[in-house]
Amino acid sequence: MKRRKFIFFLLLPTLLLISFIILYPTISGVMLSFKNYSLYNFQNIEWIGFENFKAIFSDPFYINTIWNTLKWVLFSVFFQLILGFILALLMREPFKGRGIYAGLVFYPWAISGFAIGLIWSWLLNGQFGVINDILIKIGIIEENISFLSDPSLAMFSVILVNVWYGIPFFAIMILAALQSVPDSLYDAAEIDGAGYFTKLFNITIPYIKPTLINTILLRTIWVMNFPDIIYGMTRGGPAGSTEILAVKMINTVFYESDYSKAAAHGVVIISILFIYTIIYLKLTSKREFSL
Repeated sequence: MKRRKFIFFLLLPTLLLISFIILYPTISGVMLSFKNYSLYNFQNIEWIGFENFKAIFSDPFYINTIWNTLKWVLFSVFFQLILGFILALLMREPFKGRGIYAGLVFYPWAISGFAIGLIWSWLLNGQFGVINDILIKIGIIEENISFLSDPSLAMFSVILVNVWYGIPFFAIMILAALQSVPDSLYDAAEIDGAGYFTKLFNITIPYIKPTLINTILLRTIWVMNFPDIIYGMTRGGPAGSTEILAVKMINTVFYESDYSKAAAHGVVIISILFIYTIIYLKLTSKREFSL
């Protein structure tokens, strides 16, 4: 009992901090989604049940917002994973100046996502953007392209920037996992006549599978809750073509001043991520690799 009490009191500060930072705001946000709290209603706050959820799901554009969110998460995480994995493989082998190169590659990850969004909004500007100027000078295009004001190109543009921004995260995580793969496995495979891709798919990927599973899970959660780049570039426009759930929640606060409805959007996001996490972990835990 003394040992259990000792361990409990050691963990107590951490548990209290987690409760204060995470649990209390989450519970408060969920409760807020069932009330009518807004900027214009501070006096008569009441419990209104599922009215906020009925309001957001009755919005004819809400399905489009969910679809935008799925595209944003799926394409961003997929290409971040593939390109980050390739970058990690390239950086695994030592070469001259690798430290400087790694610093340059990982530098964007240290910058604020909102600042990245603002920078790229200037670069992709349809009138005076640097990207248009370069493409015209090298003869790829003849006139400026409205990357961010054309609904058919806006989502592609923000996903492209998010992929560029997220590659270093996957590269860092995968590179760290690659360092733990024993060289003896590769040596034994070479003796057996295994080629590069045979070693990649039969040694490298299975060995770092736990890292890949956890990294994909974490990155999916972060990307879905990551409105910074979109808000810095388009604010969810034009015509809602880049509005994801996290951006919708911010716009509900700023433009409608309805905090309860914004909290309802947050509950929808949490619910989707909770279901996704359970399904993802069950599917990825079915097959285990052993050496």
